[in-house]
Amino acid sequence: MEVKAFIEILRPHNCFVAGLVGILGSIVALGHFPKIKTAVLIFAVVFLGCSAGNTINDYFDYEIDKINRPTRPLPRGAMSRKTAFWYAMLLFVVGLVLAYRLNIYAFILAVAAYSVLLIYAWKLKPLPIIGNIMVASLTGATPLYGAIAVGKIGLAGYLALCAFLVNLAREIMKDIEDIEGDKAKGAKTLPIVWGIKKSAYLASLFGIATVVASFLPLKVGIGIGYLPMIVVDGLILAAVFELLKNPMPKTAGKAQKKLKAAIYLAVFSFLLGSITTGVRL
Repeated sequence: MEVKAFIEILRPHNCFVAGLVGILGSIVALGHFPKIKTAVLIFAVVFLGCSAGNTINDYFDYEIDKINRPTRPLPRGAMSRKTAFWYAMLLFVVGLVLAYRLNIYAFILAVAAYSVLLIYAWKLKPLPIIGNIMVASLTGATPLYGAIAVGKIGLAGYLALCAFLVNLAREIMKDIEDIEGDKAKGAKTLPIVWGIKKSAYLASLFGIATVVASFLPLKVGIGIGYLPMIVVDGLILAAVFELLKNPMPKTAGKAQKKLKAAIYLAVFSFLLGSITTGVRL
């Protein structure tokens, strides 16, 4: 067993961004940074939930990861499946304890989100489009969680919408990328059931919808710090064009990585835009 596997299996860079998005939701809702204690709790609940979700996902995806991602901790033998399972449960429990310290609504949403993470990894992931929608919904709920934690929704809804759409596009692209491993496992993902080309069209549609939705905050006066969103939209459109030009698993892998980069930049675009609201675009 490798000690570093306990960090690696969490995919902490993804969860770190998710935690920031949770805090961002509270900033967008309030119009200013929340209390430090509240911000830390929001980040911790989201980070732990994301980490537990990644860990339990690897537990259930052990066989498929031996084909698609053999270097991950479980397929390469750096951690046992049993250890991964109980590690995920511990992360879930700690996250819920911290969520209870925010408010009852934040606790209820955390229970619901954590439950969906577990059920998704266990049963929903192989189902065509349903699993994709569940993951995208959880991503969209992240900024809303931050807003609920501070007792106000505000502009967090726009961020949630963009997060939902771009992640739905990315999830479909990832399924296209992983089609061979999914077939070997007997999964019925959208590209397997519907075909790669049609799935690529659908993913591209959601990508374009994200670009359209990214203009909505301009109507409510988001600040000049939102300008980097132009680069985000460019990355999304580049990914869409690339996939439509050559709808193949390898291309989908490259396209979804572009969307991942776009998501990182979008987080900071919304953050900068929310704290420069007084300086209009």
